[in-house]
Amino acid sequence: MNAGRGGEVDINYVSSLLKEFKAGGLSLDEALEKLKILPYEDLEFAKLDHHRLLRQGFAEVVFCQGKTVAQVLAIMDRLAAYNRNILATRATPEMYEAVKNSMPDAKYHELARLIAIERQPPPADQDRVILVMSAGTSDIPVAEEAAVTAEMMGNVVRRVYDVGVAGIHRLLDQRKLIEDANVLIVVAGMEGALVSVVGGMAAKPVIAVPTSIGYGANFGGLSALLSMLNSCAAGIGVVNIDNGFGAGRLASIINHMR
Repeated sequence: MNAGRGGEVDINYVSSLLKEFKAGGLSLDEALEKLKILPYEDLEFAKLDHHRLLRQGFAEVVFCQGKTVAQVLAIMDRLAAYNRNILATRATPEMYEAVKNSMPDAKYHELARLIAIERQPPPADQDRVILVMSAGTSDIPVAEEAAVTAEMMGNVVRRVYDVGVAGIHRLLDQRKLIEDANVLIVVAGMEGALVSVVGGMAAKPVIAVPTSIGYGANFGGLSALLSMLNSCAAGIGVVNIDNGFGAGRLASIINHMR
């Protein structure tokens, strides 16, 4: 593995760091802080950050869109050599088949378009729940991307789908789940109105995800995005259009805070 500054392991740097720690010149926390910048592996077409788990609590996640099948396979193979749990987003069935042939424990979440390798599931606090809600059935793929991401990162996730404001009684039936959740992810297309309603009901952080679902004036999710950004309900944060992964990751960070 080529790792470290400039893509190569700086043996002298690591050796001096360990010697300084052994001599008492560095505390354990200080030594770990310095090691957090190392290493990365240079595949020419990708530089893999193998210390992402140490710095951020989860391995580098692979964004597959725009990559070839061979590139995704190579990246997943190297990440799996150093990490127990791996996640790849926007993956095609062809990408999954290639990964599956090399790593039989890989699973494909078809709706979410995620490839997941979970060899040691992180512990999840059963009392801290992330609730993922979708306005419509058409929003479920983005909602599932958020839900599976959060589950992979060690969270209990509950799902409530197709509770948009066109039939608001469906939403009002979920009040107990909304009250019990520690973090909420609300996924909606069209005009994105569900977020404002949930934001007005919840006393916990709400992460809004606009989707590209809708007719012409929806502008590929822009109308939902602007509605969410302009919500009069407080306590709402908004991620990018169709960014279920970003919502799941943010919800996980919030849910693990003490």
